Amino acid sequence: MQQDTATTGQAAGGNAVAEALAEKIRAKTARVGVVGLGYVGLPLAVEFAKAGFHVTGIDVTASKVERVNKGDSYVQDVPTAELAPLVAQGLLKATTDFAAVRDLDTINIAVPTPLRKTKDPDMSYVVAASQEVARYAHPGLLVILESTTYPGTTDELLLPMLEASKLKVGRDFFLCFSPERVDPGNPQYHTKNIPKVVGGITPECTRMGALFYSQALEHVVAVSSTKVAEMVKLLENTFRMINIGLVNELAVLCDRMDINVWEIIDAAATKPFGFMPFYPGPGLGGHCIPIDPFYLSWKTKQSGMEARFIELAGYINSNMPHFVVDKIQNALNEVRKPLKGSHVHVLGVAYKRDIDDVRESPALDIMHLLSRRGVRVTYNDPYIPSIQVEQHTYSSDKDPDAVAKADCVVIITDHKATDYAALVERAQLIVDTRNALKGFHSPKIFRL
Repeated sequence: MQQDTATTGQAAGGNAVAEALAEKIRAKTARVGVVGLGYVGLPLAVEFAKAGFHVTGIDVTASKVERVNKGDSYVQDVPTAELAPLVAQGLLKATTDFAAVRDLDTINIAVPTPLRKTKDPDMSYVVAASQEVARYAHPGLLVILESTTYPGTTDELLLPMLEASKLKVGRDFFLCFSPERVDPGNPQYHTKNIPKVVGGITPECTRMGALFYSQALEHVVAVSSTKVAEMVKLLENTFRMINIGLVNELAVLCDRMDINVWEIIDAAATKPFGFMPFYPGPGLGGHCIPIDPFYLSWKTKQSGMEARFIELAGYINSNMPHFVVDKIQNALNEVRKPLKGSHVHVLGVAYKRDIDDVRESPALDIMHLLSRRGVRVTYNDPYIPSIQVEQHTYSSDKDPDAVAKADCVVIITDHKATDYAALVERAQLIVDTRNALKGFHSPKIFRL
């Protein structure tokens, strides 16, 4: 396993508690714990179990614990065929009881960090999990927070809880932050081969965290502090969010000037330096890009500053569902049909291609906006059998004639399984928000 080091990263030696833990980690006798068995936690637990560690997953949702203990995966990136043998061999088990922490040597906390409606961080899940871990903390414990959060969370929030038991960080226990970088549905990059950044409260904490991850993951990058590690994830996703906001604004401008924004981006991308292509879409989805930058924005406000790029990009991206609805209305006007009373069929409601996740999906906003304007909305998504939009539950329409029956079909998520040639042939009208119909030319196609 390759391991990078920061300048303050990995001093040799250390105290007796640290060396005892390091020996357990190297020998793979350390008992590993993962709090939160979702899209981040379960894949991480599986990788350490595959590396030969005995792993205990802790989750407050009893149904998840039950399924893990049966070897039945509910996370798309963890096949049941991969999970079941690890459970059968006794390398991975799950529980709802935080008392298990007493018998563990390491704890990774991977719980949700959503935004409140006021766009300030909701740290309730992190606080609840950390309080339980602190309750059962003991000498020789390595605690690593992976939940995306604002810079300063680990030392301002977790550290006081853990030191309340009179244990001293860097001497009696070790505390780090390591940002999750999971990309659901990515066939090339996954938990094992995505470089793992880790920073500790003290150099000894960083050394323990880097040593731990290097036992199961391919590439570990040690940085000088938890704040640096926390900021790394926010930079990554803020970079993407702002650039997507830029091309979304460009898409709106090009629409007004009747210019094909997709052709512009493809042509610009031929430049071999100084340009990185980003693509417009119906809005931002997923847990990271629509949310993480606002953690940074909130934190900068605490320092008396304004994160103007973040706020502006957020405004542009959040308005894209409204732009899509207007685009649908304009397309219907071209064939002399009103939006109100029309039947619009949505293709794809997952937040991105070929996954089963609808978190923050722009499709939900678009369906809600359409319904409010008197549209009869149906949808089809091979990965999402049903969804809740406001107070209404929709089921995926498997009628093969749904596309032909609708007044307009709108492509929100460009799943590879969709037969786009058949769609172009059968649909009366199509609004394509993903350039899924690149190469198709028809007056019935209206592109973002």
